[in-house]
Amino acid sequence: MTTTGKNLPAEEEKEATVTAMFDRIAPRYDLVNRLMTFRLDVRWRRKSIQSLSLPNQSIILDIACGTGDFCRDLEKDGFTPFGIDLSQGMLSSARTASPLVNADALVLPINNASIDGVTCGFALRNFVSLPPFFDELSRVLRPGGRIALLEVDKPSNRFIRLVHNFHFGKIVPILGSILSDGKAYKYLPESVAYLPEFDALKEMLSVAGFIDIRKQKLTSGVAQILTATKPTN
Repeated sequence: MTTTGKNLPAEEEKEATVTAMFDRIAPRYDLVNRLMTFRLDVRWRRKSIQSLSLPNQSIILDIACGTGDFCRDLEKDGFTPFGIDLSQGMLSSARTASPLVNADALVLPINNASIDGVTCGFALRNFVSLPPFFDELSRVLRPGGRIALLEVDKPSNRFIRLVHNFHFGKIVPILGSILSDGKAYKYLPESVAYLPEFDALKEMLSVAGFIDIRKQKLTSGVAQILTATKPTN
């Protein structure tokens, strides 16, 4: 198998490889997430939901919903969430009452201009291509709809970056090997290589028709939230 890095699948194999990986790690995915982020992932999702700035009862699609973390928090905040994920294993391990669908984020089974907002947690680097994904978000959102995309980031502070790289690149794979799937948790740190810089992401979102595109750094740049709005005209 050709790769773009030691543990990164080639583009033509990425979808099948990543989906199978998430199927394998689904049973302990939440546990490992909490441990490897020191539960900061919980806070980051809350901030992402707040950044949507949408009224209660808004219909929110959570893409790459996994076991339903975002859906549970969205429901607590008075929204009407539903989720999609390509991994059937993740959906089988879900802990949410929200409707969940096994579907491809690049070909959403959703009508045009039918939802109010979109959340997505730590999945951008797992998609085969981002421009068609952003096009799909623009298609399904109503005018004035909002997106909040939570992702990893690279701290700008040199010391924090060194500590983060050691934790993410060394400790997380060991933790994953003990509790789940070592190969998967070697892939996850390396998959940051798939994630474009903000300027490139901003350009892609702009081409897809979004405005008010912003990046919010979280925890000294360890993570980020990308927000944007679909114009009303």
